[in-house]
Amino acid sequence: MNDFVVSARRVRQGAFEAEPGPSRMLVVPADAKAPLPGHGRLGETWVKAWLQQLLSEAIWGTDARTGAERGDILVYVHGYNNSAAEVIKRHRRLKADLTSIGWKGVLVSFDWPSDNKTVGYLEDRHDAKRSAMQLVTDLIALLAARQTPDCAVNTHIIAHSMGAYVVREAFDDADDAKLENNCWMISQLCLIAADVSAASLSDGHASSASLYRHCSRLTNYFSFADSVLKLSNVKRVGVAPRAGRIGLPELAPQRAVDIDCTAYHQTLLADAALQASDQPHGFLGNREHSWFIGNRVFTLDLFETLKGDLDRSIIAAREPISGSRRLSLARG
Repeated sequence: MNDFVVSARRVRQGAFEAEPGPSRMLVVPADAKAPLPGHGRLGETWVKAWLQQLLSEAIWGTDARTGAERGDILVYVHGYNNSAAEVIKRHRRLKADLTSIGWKGVLVSFDWPSDNKTVGYLEDRHDAKRSAMQLVTDLIALLAARQTPDCAVNTHIIAHSMGAYVVREAFDDADDAKLENNCWMISQLCLIAADVSAASLSDGHASSASLYRHCSRLTNYFSFADSVLKLSNVKRVGVAPRAGRIGLPELAPQRAVDIDCTAYHQTLLADAALQASDQPHGFLGNREHSWFIGNRVFTLDLFETLKGDLDRSIIAAREPISGSRRLSLARG
């Protein structure tokens, strides 16, 4: 199967580079090692055809009550220090793992212009902000505009690390711009190792008001063992504790769900046998920050979250935490 990608990278000498550029809708061949400009074209005709193909592959059945077509689209927004080749590698791992347990929707990656240099954090953050609006204007809003009464396709987002910042800024900028088609909604918004301040996700906070306004549920997966987010507090713009390391604030809205992955994550890192079972393809990136994609327990929890059939409190891969709204990720 080919892979859908929206690239916001600039093209130079026939290749993508780590600078912002106009959005290109790509259909990446399954055997391609990285997305290339030639995998798509610019222009309204191509965009319409690309969207139609994406929506067609998203459909998996019909609503028994209404007869309307049903489908799901999951948008993956990567973190910093990811090349285009690394993005498609993680895209394919996530798609394969979800499909293997019954996911019937379609995955599309929003590839903002991150560089593959660890020291390039501040430049990546700047480029993330510049490209964020394209996530809404060139993908989310276009999908919403093609929704019809007889075709109900849910759009979801999974954002890793700085990808959470991209999503937050995209939603906020879209509301500030008062777009003509601004009635779009995300069903499930899932943040993994989110590189945004925990405080910014409080109810009523100006930075996240649009985030909560445009999603039905926000699920934040975090781990106190994420040393990348700890170290990054020194070299990044500020020193505010990150949501991917300490979780959501007490004043987060009721529609927000906090999943503490710390106990499972620490056990996973210390147990080679558990890694062989639960992380069979190894770690794609840093073991403490980028373990979610490729992990069987997380993928099962994500799958149930996207389906939305079960209450947040009874998903099998979760356990209650006494005296807390939070839930703990567990093997079940």
